[in-house]
Amino acid sequence: MSNISVIGAGLMGHGIAYIFASAGHKVSLHDAHAPTLESAPKRIEGLFELIGTDKAGLVNVSYHADFAKAVAQADFVFEAVAEKPEIKQAVFTKLDELAPASAILCTNTSAIPIKTVGEKVKNQKRVIGTHYWNPPHLIPLVEVVQAEFTSQDTVDRTMALLESVGMTPVHVKKDIPGFIGNRLQHALKRECIALVANGVCDAETVDKVVKQGFGARLAVIGPLEQSDMVGLGLTLDIHKVLIADLDRTPGPDPFLVEKVAKGETGMAVGHGFRKWTPEQAAEVRARLNNFLVDSARNKAKHS
Repeated sequence: MSNISVIGAGLMGHGIAYIFASAGHKVSLHDAHAPTLESAPKRIEGLFELIGTDKAGLVNVSYHADFAKAVAQADFVFEAVAEKPEIKQAVFTKLDELAPASAILCTNTSAIPIKTVGEKVKNQKRVIGTHYWNPPHLIPLVEVVQAEFTSQDTVDRTMALLESVGMTPVHVKKDIPGFIGNRLQHALKRECIALVANGVCDAETVDKVVKQGFGARLAVIGPLEQSDMVGLGLTLDIHKVLIADLDRTPGPDPFLVEKVAKGETGMAVGHGFRKWTPEQAAEVRARLNNFLVDSARNKAKHS
């Protein structure tokens, strides 16, 4: 078993701590914000209860206000602080000084280049990106992002560790904006917004087409698998007709910019691409949470 340190006990950090503690690893959890650290034990216990994992794993987590003590014995450090380059860089500067020289230093970021986060670390070969999806304790995918300075050994050890605790690591071989998942997600969103903005359909129709059309099969067959299944000749024929007509708006769509400028920012205010009552918004959140929790419980039951 490895010694795991997690820096940041908030939304992502306490979920990451749970993942490793429930798998039997010793986890040292640090947060500079005292109330967040004080609430972490109850929140982590809540995850054990939510997923139905043996609470014996709770003893694997220790809580540290002192940064140096939290990382002193680390084999792996997972940083999960605010998504701001300067804050992450400051954490990695401290890790470079205080963590063991052999420790692998992982940053959980969905957008910031790994090169930027680790640029001040002396031995940059041990710096790597680990993009967990929110919530990390319910979504198994982790994008393991190799920066130009990351060693292959660091990639291999990180992938092996994540796989050993039941996660699904994927190797992102280039440190590009959005990595893989967010590029795909926002490419889809870009076309969705353009369809609504151009009056092709309303937002409800877009969501219905995705959920009840091709989205119904995405969990079991990926887009390139599906292309191979139907044949690349058909894919090419469709692209010859379709690709030139897809949205090419430079930058964010003006329709989206206008929505934000008008304060129509989504469920929290009752109006985004769609209008929402508090009850409708709560139903969507509950539907998503219940689906993810059921999936995680089934996985834990059969692991």
